[in-house]
Amino acid sequence: MNAITSAFDFRRSWPAWLLDGIALLAIYFIPTLSHMVGIPFYLFEPMRIFVILSVLHSNRMNSYLIAIGLPLFSFMISSHPVLIKALLIGFELLVNVYLFFFAKRRIASHWAILLSVIFSKIIYYLIKYVLIHFAFLESSLISTPLYFQIFTTMAFGLYAYIWFRKSLSSNKDNN
Repeated sequence: MNAITSAFDFRRSWPAWLLDGIALLAIYFIPTLSHMVGIPFYLFEPMRIFVILSVLHSNRMNSYLIAIGLPLFSFMISSHPVLIKALLIGFELLVNVYLFFFAKRRIASHWAILLSVIFSKIIYYLIKYVLIHFAFLESSLISTPLYFQIFTTMAFGLYAYIWFRKSLSSNKDNN
């Protein structure tokens, strides 16, 4: 019983709750905001941004919830992306989270972010290709230009590098 109550202890998990709330609001308002200002914000992979923020600033369980929850939430509120693509995106983000925590135990964390994003994208495109090939999904294979994907992936890696470097230096200062 103690484990259950401590899992829902708001004082210890308020950053995760805050991140979840901001993520849901962002996913809810991004389509409207994109339409209003004419900037396709979805190209900057907002769901992945929140997954990366979650793995860096929250906990493992919350990261998995964000990874599967955001695409399903987006589908439920706007029917976009279509269900099969929402499930595919959710799977890709779950793989991203898993690969990050797997790689983080073996290599530097900023490299773990980069590799987890790259390999989850490879898996995403392989599955998407199969879904398109067998007519389960009507879409082009690459809908977000590769240069956007490379830019966002490098930005995620740079953010992780800066965050971990700052974290390491503050740990040294505290010792």
